[in-house]
Amino acid sequence: MPRVMLITAYDGTNYNGSAYQPEATTVEGMLMRALKGLTGEDVELIGASRTDAGVHALSNLFVFDTGSTVPPDKFSYALNSMLPEDIRIMKSMEVDSSFHPRHCNTVKTYQYRIWNADVMLPVKRLYAWHCSFDLDIQRMQAAAHYLEGTHDFTSFCNTQTQTPDHVRTVCSVGVFREGQEVVIEVKGKGFLYNMVRIIAGTLAMIGRGKGEPEDIINMLEAKDRSAAGPTAPANGLCLMKYEFPDKEVSL
Repeated sequence: MPRVMLITAYDGTNYNGSAYQPEATTVEGMLMRALKGLTGEDVELIGASRTDAGVHALSNLFVFDTGSTVPPDKFSYALNSMLPEDIRIMKSMEVDSSFHPRHCNTVKTYQYRIWNADVMLPVKRLYAWHCSFDLDIQRMQAAAHYLEGTHDFTSFCNTQTQTPDHVRTVCSVGVFREGQEVVIEVKGKGFLYNMVRIIAGTLAMIGRGKGEPEDIINMLEAKDRSAAGPTAPANGLCLMKYEFPDKEVSL
């Protein structure tokens, strides 16, 4: 059977995360329901990245096997007519039957947005964390540098994580301003539960003068969640894109 990949964008506000949960409304659940209506099949979706409740995505990947006669590149059009407006298939395509989005060499890019002004702009309230205190971008940039590379990120993951290996490689962490927004962009080969949100919360803490940039070194060495800063709210986080370095492809 052909294996089809769906490049999926969504507003995570109304969803209890991306991964399927039988008793909750999730992105994957909505995709499965639409696929059932389109093909009559109970497909097994494989998601590339599990996003938390309230987290958004411009490019999350889902693959499934199907015996349907629908051409792989037409699934996007058909599904978009059945899905709610806060979920869209940006592109659909056939991939190799052995392709697994979590078992290949990928680089993910996340952005975390902070609305840094006295008053929260209403249209931004679902897509940025409101921080009314001053943020020193240079301090945040200096701190971000220490997070780059391969480290044990135990201090930067939720204590409820079930993943035994906490070593991850962060390719880059950038901090910059776009008008009233402070944007934290993190690229890496894989992330732990809440890792990017804890990075964002920690950088914001240092940006407002609580701690020094060099404190990141001690946080990493501590391997203790209480050593790092707070977990930033989910709504400021967005999964931006996937890159496949071996294939020279970016999605």
